[in-house]
Amino acid sequence: MVLSIDEAGAMLDELAEKLPAGIFDGLNGGVLLLPDEVTDPEFDDEVYILGEFCEDQMGRYINIYYGSLAALAQEEEWTLQQWEQELRETLVHELTHHIEGLAGDTSLDKKDAEQKRSWREQ
Repeated sequence: MVLSIDEAGAMLDELAEKLPAGIFDGLNGGVLLLPDEVTDPEFDDEVYILGEFCEDQMGRYINIYYGSLAALAQEEEWTLQQWEQELRETLVHELTHHIEGLAGDTSLDKKDAEQKRSWREQ
């Protein structure tokens, strides 16, 4: 099942509303659901990037890539529950980068790098 970008956006909004409001403090650019399908060139574009926390001249914001999620949903024949799970996990993962960044902690960055190393070795 592939949700439309509007359906995925509504689901993402509902998930975000269930989180404590304070978790979004300092995230001045908010959470954006973009239509892009983004792949990781380190893996010959075979690994989708579902989201990313960004901190640049525009501020602090999160991009969630609908196109990447939709491509996976189509490949893996996701159910509505899988859409919700993947959106929640992606949102929480990127929010963790945001919160850790505010605290000067890089634990999740290190965990992500280790996971990438592990994938390359497979």
